[in-house]
Amino acid sequence: VRDFATNEVKPLAAQIDEEGKCPVEIMKKAAGLGLFGITIDEEYGGSGGDYLSMAIAAEELCRASASVGTVFLASLSLACYPIYKFGNEEQKRKFVTPIAKGEKMACFALTEPGAGSDAAALETSAKLQGDNYVLNGTKIFITNGAEAEIAVVFATTDKSLAHRGINAFIVEKGTPGFSVGKEEHKFGIRGSSTTELIFENCQIPTANRLGEEGRGLRIAMEAIDSSRVTVAAQALGISQAAFEDALTYAKDRQQFGQLLIN
Repeated sequence: VRDFATNEVKPLAAQIDEEGKCPVEIMKKAAGLGLFGITIDEEYGGSGGDYLSMAIAAEELCRASASVGTVFLASLSLACYPIYKFGNEEQKRKFVTPIAKGEKMACFALTEPGAGSDAAALETSAKLQGDNYVLNGTKIFITNGAEAEIAVVFATTDKSLAHRGINAFIVEKGTPGFSVGKEEHKFGIRGSSTTELIFENCQIPTANRLGEEGRGLRIAMEAIDSSRVTVAAQALGISQAAFEDALTYAKDRQQFGQLLIN
């Protein structure tokens, strides 16, 4: 992973930030190394590794480019995790396998204009109509929102039940009524898209509900908790790169007749 990050990702880091997107070639090479399925069992297309392996990969990628590392982490540790952990066999085969192989990107859609840290206050609704759920609402600040072909979306089926009315759903790109809204223009990590996701009478089959009825918030919290270690690894990789760049500059820069390092 370090060789890939140092030799192939880092030289493109500035370009990635300037253009606001990660090159497809880099993502394909990362997929070829098995990075998008590090913690997923081999039977579902993964590498069968552990969280330490994922943390090391996250640190090395973010040391080279925080954008590439963020795309990787959002797809695997946030979006893929709940399907892998709570999905049934059919859902795992259909959705986890292409994510783990890097064939499809995924995103985790929880945050809303009025529900950030207070996740239980979300307004996106899912009404059961026959064999479908009908989703309506807007999500914001969704990492990988522009590229993701698979979205794990949280919505309430019964507002009166508060957090017990929240459920998780798998929504595929191209589903009628599902669209990508405004993309945020960020100060950093610009190669990772951050967008709105909009649901307007978006019908998805009941087979796409994830986990038990009313357990959506628990699923969301477990996914977020499981990703904490990779967020720390991401920060470590970014800080390591900043330190190394500063050290190199201090060793090369002369002022007042001497190097800054002195």
